[in-house]
Amino acid sequence: MASKLSGILPVLPTPFKENGEVDLEAMESVAQFCIDAGASALVFPGVASEYDHLSRKERLSLLEVVCRVADGRLPVISGGGKGDAATIGSNILSAKELGATVAMVLIPTQFSGDEEGALNFMLSVIESAPGVDIILQNAPAPIGAGLDSDVLARIVKASPAIRYVKEEALPSGPRISGLKESAPDHLIGVIGGGGARYIIDEMNRGAIAAMPAAEITDIHVDMWNAYQSGNVAKARDLYMRALPLLVIQTIYRMRLTKYILKKRGVCKNSKVRAPLPRFDSYDEAELSTQLESLAGIMKLAPFKTAAA
Repeated sequence: MASKLSGILPVLPTPFKENGEVDLEAMESVAQFCIDAGASALVFPGVASEYDHLSRKERLSLLEVVCRVADGRLPVISGGGKGDAATIGSNILSAKELGATVAMVLIPTQFSGDEEGALNFMLSVIESAPGVDIILQNAPAPIGAGLDSDVLARIVKASPAIRYVKEEALPSGPRISGLKESAPDHLIGVIGGGGARYIIDEMNRGAIAAMPAAEITDIHVDMWNAYQSGNVAKARDLYMRALPLLVIQTIYRMRLTKYILKKRGVCKNSKVRAPLPRFDSYDEAELSTQLESLAGIMKLAPFKTAAA
């Protein structure tokens, strides 16, 4: 029976110790923070988890922590990672053994414009990991293939194992609408991506969930719940207040997520392995201003003023 996903499904970052090793204790803290913030599922590893900078052993040790913290209270979605279909299938099966109930598979950038190649890739992954519900992730280049909605619909129709599509190729809104119009009955729904920068439009178009980064999960949950309860004005207000921070995130990505989680007392530092730009004094001053403006709508772990 398919897992019914809905609401805010944060992609957890990978915390690192000062010596560069993965920090399992901090991973537990991040997962618990997202649960306390009202997340409907936990996602790990995803692109925002720096999965391409983790060894297989590191990914599994971190995922084991996430599944243990979740403890069946909410679903855990595992990212299939990079590699050929057999490697991704193996990753999915290993995650299933740890307790992950859904797997997310990114169609990589080499299949841009190659519908047959993308279809064969997805079918090979599914064959390598039978019995697992799949989220097909459609991301823009250079990460993903950025396939059109009609192509995605044909790929989804080819396998009932594909129960969801995470759509974050731009413009995501028309793609969500197009996919919903032509998708087969076995597709449960479309999940928004893009760091929740387009979440209002995605909800307007019937997205059943959103998959942002984790640093303001509590705000995203309030935003989602307000919209779903009919208080669109409140949802829009929260969206407008959070959007400046998410714009900054387009540049600094995982470094910003960890920076804010440290400010909120969840992570110990903001170390990343991915080659990302660093904050200078102007960036830090602007981030402090942004956090001050959001402090009143944070439901837990208010930010700390100590230097990150």
